[in-house]
Amino acid sequence: MRTRATAALAALTLSGVVLAGCGSASAPSAPTGVDGLVIPTPDPDPADFVARIDNPWLPLAVGSRWEYADLATGAATLTVTVEAGPSVDGVATTALVRTGADGTVVRDLYAQDRAGNVWWFGREGQWQAGEGGAEAGLAMPAAPRFGDGFRTASAPGLSEVATVDARDEEVTVPLATYHRTVTLDVEDATGVRVEIYARGVGLVRTDEAGLVAYDEAR
Repeated sequence: MRTRATAALAALTLSGVVLAGCGSASAPSAPTGVDGLVIPTPDPDPADFVARIDNPWLPLAVGSRWEYADLATGAATLTVTVEAGPSVDGVATTALVRTGADGTVVRDLYAQDRAGNVWWFGREGQWQAGEGGAEAGLAMPAAPRFGDGFRTASAPGLSEVATVDARDEEVTVPLATYHRTVTLDVEDATGVRVEIYARGVGLVRTDEAGLVAYDEAR
């Protein structure tokens, strides 16, 4: 894939990696999976993608299930499952299906490249890469690095940028306490939200909700 990366509130370097300031006490980070990528990508090559999404920070095995609850009230807020998705822009995708407490269903489509990076290819009923000028963006690098920023997608009316805000901070949710984590600050037109991912599990916490159950695909 060719090199292009853009991000709000971060500097665009010639290498194609968006880096936010890490503070004077932080040593330079080694390169990670976002280096050398086109983000978003205008012409994904199906040969660059694999059938399974096994990125350790965003594992999306068909049949997996996550349940979340409001951290303040304990009320159930969201159930997430994984299904096989359609082909988008020539690439076979995996569907992450989110069902809210009110029954609202949202299906997001993802695919993983050979290097282990996970790409967001669309949201059913709203946009798909390759249609109407929409392009797939990066959902999760293979090796997230503190300070890296990237566009999660490019579509009419959609402008969303994720920045790796922390690595390996202890996070406690109703299900468990996790130590190997990645924290993303995701900014869109509505503001900034926090998403925390645990290695081998996926999303475990947002601003208001935490993981209460996780059933890994067998």
